[in-house]
Amino acid sequence: MNEAPKTTLISVDIDGACCRIRLSREDKYNAMNEQMISELIEVFKWSAENSVARKGVLRAEDGTPYFRILTISGDGKHFCAGADINMMRDAGAKTPEQNREDSRRLDALFNGLWSHPCFTIGSIQGVALGGGAGLIACMDHVIALQGTRIALSEGKLGILPAVIGPYVYRRVGSACFRRLAMQASRIEADEALRVGMIEQVVESAEEAASKVDEMIAEVMTTGPIAVSSAKELALGFDRWTGSDEELRQWTLDFTSRMRGGDEGQEGLSSFLEGRDANWKS
Repeated sequence: MNEAPKTTLISVDIDGACCRIRLSREDKYNAMNEQMISELIEVFKWSAENSVARKGVLRAEDGTPYFRILTISGDGKHFCAGADINMMRDAGAKTPEQNREDSRRLDALFNGLWSHPCFTIGSIQGVALGGGAGLIACMDHVIALQGTRIALSEGKLGILPAVIGPYVYRRVGSACFRRLAMQASRIEADEALRVGMIEQVVESAEEAASKVDEMIAEVMTTGPIAVSSAKELALGFDRWTGSDEELRQWTLDFTSRMRGGDEGQEGLSSFLEGRDANWKS
């Protein structure tokens, strides 16, 4: 496995098959500036390239595990206060082409997380505003500390959550996304749970860490190629424009491919032989 990218505004810790990322700009409430965004993009890309799903094997030749899980959290009181105020201020002096380039960078950030081949877990606290809410929407399982507040806050500045929009829309659905974008105010953790923005609410940081570890242990019992392929399957459903018959045939082909692959054969064989599959060891 090649070395992780050098970072200063985020920290990257390798824990076996788990890559743990922390937003480390505590003095700015982990607000995202251009440097943090670029660092996240690079780490998402690097960890995806070194995942089991991309490599096709569980370990490198030297025995180092390839990645199966990505966790994201934030240092300090808040998970992420959204875009850095200086970056927003500078946007007013930029040309349309420059602002579009900034938006392209943000799109690369969120799409890199949304489409990441690993199972992604978020542990959040404090506030998650604007782009912070976008990060949440792109993750597979999010655990929030009681008291967390989430907002698509862009409307308060006279702009819209357009770049994060597709990911939040997929998370919560059309009517809820529209309401949250128009309202632009903060919702509490319990409402975020109700509308499907997050999966769990906990009472303490210790409980959050325990729940993250429980989820990691659970995901590690699942075939890593199956985890990545589940995202491919869901994306196929999202984008489907063909007939019902064509969709059924596509799912048949998908199932046949998975069953005939090395991981599918290992899973079926281990079940019939009453042993653990090789990815559980």
